[in-house]
Amino acid sequence: MNELTRRDEMSLAGAALRGAPWKAAAVSGGAVAATSILMGMILPGPADLTWALCLGISVFTWVAAVGAITKPDRGDRVTQQARHWSLRHPWRFALYPGVAAAILMYPVQLVIDRESVFGAALDALWGGALVYLITGLLALTMRGRAQGKG
Repeated sequence: MNELTRRDEMSLAGAALRGAPWKAAAVSGGAVAATSILMGMILPGPADLTWALCLGISVFTWVAAVGAITKPDRGDRVTQQARHWSLRHPWRFALYPGVAAAILMYPVQLVIDRESVFGAALDALWGGALVYLITGLLALTMRGRAQGKG
């Protein structure tokens, strides 16, 4: 009975994110979105608000996810165990931020970009998949921090 259910895994990923640097993630995501809009206004061509907001959401998610597992030995015992699990299972952990990013991107695609329900869902899924991939790769590179921890 050592197998974890999908629900258990999502609970562990959520617990690992409990101590994420949310303020730093919000500032980073906002700064990237603002910079993208400003660059769109300065450079030739139209500024793309949808692109800027989705990029900001991606950066927000990456900073929160990676910041949560950067220091696995901080926090209470449950948070530490969840972070060590996340580092030992980077692809399972990355699913949680990837899904969160897709959920946040969906209304941006639907309302601001005025896409259809299915078009917005497809674009949000692609954005979430990119967040999943990069978060998983970053967590994989940090995997050595969890060696021998339990």
